[in-house]
Amino acid sequence: MLLPYLHKDLIEAGCDEAGRGCLAGAVYAAAVILPADYRNELLNDSKKLTERQRYRLREVIERDALAWALGVVSPEEIDKINILNASFLAMHRAVDQLSIRPQHLLIDGNRFNPYRGIPHTTVIKGDGKYLSIAAASILAKTYRDDYMNCLDKEYPMYDWKGNKGYPTKKHREAIRLYGTTPYHRMTFNLLGDGQLSFDF
Repeated sequence: MLLPYLHKDLIEAGCDEAGRGCLAGAVYAAAVILPADYRNELLNDSKKLTERQRYRLREVIERDALAWALGVVSPEEIDKINILNASFLAMHRAVDQLSIRPQHLLIDGNRFNPYRGIPHTTVIKGDGKYLSIAAASILAKTYRDDYMNCLDKEYPMYDWKGNKGYPTKKHREAIRLYGTTPYHRMTFNLLGDGQLSFDF
């Protein structure tokens, strides 16, 4: 059973990202504020749920949350500031969009760039420990999946509908055959052989 909060008397927002390990596409983050007494036995780390469960829970989260928001950082920005900082920036952008200002942030992971004026706590594997982080993980994952499904229509040869931009064998083989797209992260090891790819 996931915990509803770390600090009962504070307005807490759970934050998580999706797409950090991908070779292509933006990184997405979500911030979610749930009611302090919130319970949902189905909520869990998005990676432990099926695709159908994630999309069903997205509707529930958006209905039940006091506030929720998304933050996005483009592939170009990722290449400029690196993926770790891009993940933090995506979370900051999500918090920026919240209709309620949180008093505390629960961050999935072990590092974070402090958000101005709001204290935070990092939680390793927090998406499997706190409801608000689990909710954020589901929103970030499903909205990023929607985005990659749209990009797949533009570049179907990379199988982004199937791999969502992650470094699968099929994805890397397509990079070898067709080169890169404007959505690829050029500072990543795209071919998996220690060399960066390039536009052909």
